[in-house]
Amino acid sequence: MSPRIKVCGVTDPEGIRACLDAGIDAIGFNLARGPRRVEPAQAAELSSLLPPFVTAVALVMDQPAETALALARSARCTVLQLHGDEPPEIADWLRVRLPVIKALALRGEGDAARLRGYPCDALLIDAPAPAGIGGGTGQTWDWGRLAGLDLGGRPLVLAGGLKPENAAAAVAATRPWAVDVASGVESAPGRKDPVRVAAFAAAVRGVP
Repeated sequence: MSPRIKVCGVTDPEGIRACLDAGIDAIGFNLARGPRRVEPAQAAELSSLLPPFVTAVALVMDQPAETALALARSARCTVLQLHGDEPPEIADWLRVRLPVIKALALRGEGDAARLRGYPCDALLIDAPAPAGIGGGTGQTWDWGRLAGLDLGGRPLVLAGGLKPENAAAAVAATRPWAVDVASGVESAPGRKDPVRVAAFAAAVRGVP
């Protein structure tokens, strides 16, 4: 079975249309910071364009649990993606209410130890990001670091520098449950290129 595909950082109806035309499984709305950030009300308008079975994901960063939940609900999102240094207690409280994806950059052994006991429904492994960045960096990283990594049975969402040109190699090397792309399918920050979105989806689904 091919990995699920999530396109993150969608900011306009044209981006939604490009994703739907390519059969994308999930759309991410950045409610944190950075050039792809949207207000919850804007995300709600975009979420309303999604048909059933296409998942709307709210990306939040270092918010109190109640605030994170309120942001997701106001944006009409049904999944939360935690992209900061949220303690396990926040994720534990949230996942009773919504599924939680925890994003984590593998900088060293300490990060690998953190993810083993972290309460979440899926783990998004990304390239390390500088402090203050809401979301990933768009930088490719060494996917070989995932070899032998204990995810505690949680599904792996692979992110970090993915694009149509390397998606097939990344999927073949890591066999993730899902992949997450943002800048790799853009013509400008937040502007999804329909041709690149379609090419990315074809590359991911073409891996035997």
